[in-house]
Amino acid sequence: MSAPLILDPCCGGRMMWFDRQDQRALFGDIRSEDHTLCDGRAFSITPDLNMDFRAMPFPDDTFYAVSFDPPHLRRAGRDSWLRAKYGILGDDWEHDLAQGLAECFRVLRPGGLLIFKWAEVQIPVSQILALTDEKPLFGHKSGKREKTHWLTFIKPLSEGARHGE
Repeated sequence: MSAPLILDPCCGGRMMWFDRQDQRALFGDIRSEDHTLCDGRAFSITPDLNMDFRAMPFPDDTFYAVSFDPPHLRRAGRDSWLRAKYGILGDDWEHDLAQGLAECFRVLRPGGLLIFKWAEVQIPVSQILALTDEKPLFGHKSGKREKTHWLTFIKPLSEGARHGE
């Protein structure tokens, strides 16, 4: 197999993937865990690589696309299914997410796409967008209350292009 084209650095249970074994993607996560959810179903987090999205072990300009779906919860019960399924942000969440976004852009090739998913249940998406100088191209709200945001960014072809030069 050739090198993966896509990075998912917070894959969790790979819930958004149609093919959870897609060989074009490298699935990373800081967690490797097995859980039983409240309805009795088994839920596993099995990344290809255990990694921290704040300090990714890849050279600059590695991937054509990055799918970034970081934890979005600040509060969840210690043994709750929400925490098990989605993870939880720490006290320094703003720094962590700013670093994560910077890392996503660092490992993304020029002209590459970043697909960013954010569930706006405890932290507004506007607070997340304030953590990066990058601006999304377009996005979409989904879910029963339209609280899940899907945003698409593109990495500029050059540093000058980032600033409109």
